[in-house]
Amino acid sequence: MELRQLEYFVAVAEEQNFTRAAERVHISQSGVSAQIRRLEREVGAELFDRSGRTVTLTVAGKAALAYARAALAAAEAVSESVGEVAGLVRGRLTVGMVIGCTLTPLFDALAAFHTAHPGVEIALLEDSSDRLVEGVRTGTIDLALIGAADAAPEGLGALTLISERLVVAVPAGHPLAKRRRVMLRDLMAHPIVCMPPGTGLRAVFDQACAAQGLQPSIPLQAGAADAIAELAARGLGVAVLSDSMADGHRDRLTVHRIVDARTPALLALVWKNADHPPVREVLKDCRRAFKGTGPV
Repeated sequence: MELRQLEYFVAVAEEQNFTRAAERVHISQSGVSAQIRRLEREVGAELFDRSGRTVTLTVAGKAALAYARAALAAAEAVSESVGEVAGLVRGRLTVGMVIGCTLTPLFDALAAFHTAHPGVEIALLEDSSDRLVEGVRTGTIDLALIGAADAAPEGLGALTLISERLVVAVPAGHPLAKRRRVMLRDLMAHPIVCMPPGTGLRAVFDQACAAQGLQPSIPLQAGAADAIAELAARGLGVAVLSDSMADGHRDRLTVHRIVDARTPALLALVWKNADHPPVREVLKDCRRAFKGTGPV
């Protein structure tokens, strides 16, 4: 039994798909399948049920999963402990980033980390905030930049980077453009362009509407603030954004804070294991990179 077989086993179990698991471990699907078959022969039982559209664990597979994860964690700990003694940081750092968010200080932090610790492989992926948080909780993601409503997820370490109120952005000539105060109920008469469910900004907006019993019409959704602003500028709906998201579009959109949407939308870094050396070191770089950009 080899560590790489256990790594492939865990990857297939978490992805529930051989193709995605192969992409994750950077080998061919046939290579993953062959190693899993070899592992099954060695343990004397099938670990996966391959009959459905998704790959699921058998009873034997469920029994083996926790021990496989523990073995991989132990092997990584051995490498890290030696690296600590030698003053080196090695391994892999998987960073998640909410879709549509371009926060250059994060890229600066990763560049500084890579320069200081070239022995660490960095992986970066985009997803919704909900899925990123789940990845951090399960350990498939080490550190994630997420959007959240009011507070970072419970049970995780967190560093709030930005905390902002919601705004509405409309083109000149729109009925809301001339208002001095815009309330949530004022938006209900218009189609709304907003982030999709699973994002922090959308969670803030949905919660604010639900608290007042309002049911907005959101026919247009986009994961990037620029796309939302472009749609609003063409008269397809009123854009719901945060303050900084709207900043680059004030030359052609009128922006009003939504007075009664008081809960802020947050951008935060979250992690589960601050003792993991790559996480510990990249957090230092993040704090330096974001210093002076917000409440950090």
